[in-house]
Amino acid sequence: MNDAQVTFRQGDDRDLDLLVGLFDGAARWMVHHGIDQWKPGDKSVEHFRARMAAGEVWLMDRGGRPVGAYELWWDDEQAWGPQPPVAGYVHRLMTDREAAPAGAGRALLAHAEERIAAGGRGVARLDCVTSNPRLRTYYEAAGYGVVGEEPGKLAADGTRYGVTLLEKALTRP
Repeated sequence: MNDAQVTFRQGDDRDLDLLVGLFDGAARWMVHHGIDQWKPGDKSVEHFRARMAAGEVWLMDRGGRPVGAYELWWDDEQAWGPQPPVAGYVHRLMTDREAAPAGAGRALLAHAEERIAAGGRGVARLDCVTSNPRLRTYYEAAGYGVVGEEPGKLAADGTRYGVTLLEKALTRP
């Protein structure tokens, strides 16, 4: 993907409805393709407001139109347990399947990795639901290695599900 095609900006309260829409669009695509992971309506304005307060939410724009986003957390005890402050945690990597250019997911990951390194941390971490091997393969192709499993991550609705833990060592700027 040509980097000139997209720009990144940190989300704020004006983006809350847009983030819910991006999430719901990605969730509808998953449901349509038989991927049992995200469900439309699972993330609200309040969710994204809380993520902005606790970490960072970034949007990718193309031609002035938001086409992707991700959340950057500075800890993730629910999946990773207590950890020293050596990593950033990428969550909710999402693209608008109709408007995002090819390679948008990788560009979002690369931006997250740059933010993590700029924050003085040398590892990017993420998790993906164990029932989605296609997503795991995607992250492995982007340089992430499997480092473990968390069989009982707690969902917002109180149910538990398994996730695969992946990480990538970063080069600091």
